[in-house]
Parts: sequence; structure tokens; C-alpha cells
Amino acid sequence: MRTTLTVLAALAVASASSAQTTPAQTTLTVITHDSFDVDKKLIAAFETQNRAKVRFIKGGDAGELLNRLILTRRAPIGDVVYGLDNSLLPRARQAGILQPYRSPALSRVPAAYRLGDDGLLNTVDYGFVALNYDRAWFEKNKVALPKTLDDLKTPAYAKLTVVQSPATSSPGLAFLLATVNHYGEAGAWQWWRAARAGGMKVTRGWSDAYYKDFTKNGGRYPIVLSYASSPAAEVFYADGFNPAKLPAQAPTANLFLPGSTYTQLEGVGILKGTKQAALARKFVDFMLSAPVQTDIPTRMWIYPAVKGTPLNPVFTFAQQPQAATVKADIAANPQRLVDAWVTQVLRAR
Repeated sequence: MRTTLTVLAALAVASASSAQTTPAQTTLTVITHDSFDVDKKLIAAFETQNRAKVRFIKGGDAGELLNRLILTRRAPIGDVVYGLDNSLLPRARQAGILQPYRSPALSRVPAAYRLGDDGLLNTVDYGFVALNYDRAWFEKNKVALPKTLDDLKTPAYAKLTVVQSPATSSPGLAFLLATVNHYGEAGAWQWWRAARAGGMKVTRGWSDAYYKDFTKNGGRYPIVLSYASSPAAEVFYADGFNPAKLPAQAPTANLFLPGSTYTQLEGVGILKGTKQAALARKFVDFMLSAPVQTDIPTRMWIYPAVKGTPLNPVFTFAQQPQAATVKADIAANPQRLVDAWVTQVLRAR
């Protein structure tokens, strides 16, 4: 009995000693928009390499995500944020929710795709916000496609269209900026009011618009605000997809109406107030690493920011439009335009 007690005591001492010398696992909290997706094996490798646990919080569409971060800035709910873009960065900068860090990997990102020089957001990917249409619906109903934004605001086409709210959605905000850039403010408010009066639906976020309202997924609207790469995703997820035997065309296609497209740059940044700054910097570098850059195109359907990253052959269905450069005064304060949109369009009678 005494021997047994002696052995147990020794084991207890050894266990206590081990607990004192083995560092506790660090947790890094990463807040993302709802569309974030990276291979779990890559995340696990990051955790193993850094002896850490990565916890993800999905905060809604990017606009909702930013609102949440601003509301909790005095008691930050995370360490890193992914998914804020060039249309939301001015507001994030003004709110002071980010702390600067420029990843060395930015040297491999073309200058045109970098989100400023202050290091608040490191560009991870880029894409093109664009209108998509359901080919089968238009062929079946023998309806000609609209050719201009002016066509789209008429009841004949507005009632076929679903877009996202600029107040809660980054694609919605991107589309708003594109219309203001195209028409000017007064003209844009007129366009939006006419389109809504004609039956255009405005949803809270991209997922609802694409997966619930778009006719391709059982909804009522054959024109949806999405991305220029969405037709490639439709091919990729189709039954029997074979990258060696691609179809002649995708079931959806882009509708590049002049003034309707927008180049979106998404980034990753460190939240001010984090207690895991060193690990947060490593995660920023991780998002720009070759394995992650290669992985994300067919998960989030955007283009990798690092030059030379290979793309899946299905990206032949992802067209790149000649998006107009948004005027500096429009890009500088998007929130002012969102507030004006709420007053001039959403609350207009």
C-alpha cells in the first residue's frame, strides 16, 4: 500500500512539473465574412507549426462584419479579421479598429491590387462584382438581355433582378459605388428609385440573393448581383464535373453592363487590441502563402492576390471585365453614400 501511494505521489509531482514546463496552447480568434473557406488541413498545419488553436467566428456579410467590429472595438472579440475590402476600408480606418502590419509576402502582390501603404489590410484576393444571369431562364422565356443600366431600371428587367443592400453587403456596396461612379449621385439615386419601383429586389446579403432568390437555385429572379467568377463555380459544382472535359458553356453567364462592375480587393488585417500580435502576424503571412493562395480560388471563387498562383482550368469560365476606375472622391467615403442611399432610396416614397 505504501509503495502504491509513493508511486502515485511521484506521478502527481511529475505531472505537476510537466504542466509547469509545457506552455498552454494559444488560441487565435479570426473573424471572417460568411463566405470564408480554407482547407481545414492547411489550418491544422498552421496550428501544429505554431502550437496554437485557430478559432473562427463568422460575422455575416462583410458590411455586417464591419458593423460588428466597430460596435465591439472597445472590447475586441477577435485578433484577426478577413474579408473587409476596398469599399469598406475607409470606414474601418476611420473607426480605428485595425493595427498596421505589412506582410513580406505583399512584395509578390501587384501594386494595383494592394490595399494602401498603411498596412491595415493585406490583400489576399481580388474579384469583380458583376451581374449574372440564368441562361436557361432567358432561353426558355425568349427574353432579350438588357444592354444598359438604363434598360435594367425599367419594369421589364427590374422585376427580374435581385441585388444586395449596400448597407449590409460588400457586393451591394460595390454595386452602389459603381452606379454612383457611372451616373453621379443624383443620377444614381434616380436609377435606384426607378429600379426599386420597377420591382428590383434588394436583399440583406449575397447568400440570400444567390441561393434563395436566383432562378438557377429555385428563386424568382433570373438576374442576380454576384461575381464574374460565379459561372466558373456553377461548372465546378455541377454533377459529373470533369476538369479534363469542360462543357461548352456555364449554366450562368456575366452581364457586363457598362457602369455595373466593380473591382473588389479583399484583405486580412490585425484587430487593434489583440493580445496575440505575433501569432496574428503569422496568420496574415499564412493567408498570403502559396498553399493558401492556391487553395482559395475554388473555395471562395476569387482570384489569388499573389502573382503567378496557378488557377484551376474551370476559371476559363470566369471572365475579367474592364471595370471602370472609381473616382477618388467616391472611394474615399463610401459610408456617406450608404447613408445617402438609405435616405434617398430606401426611405423614399
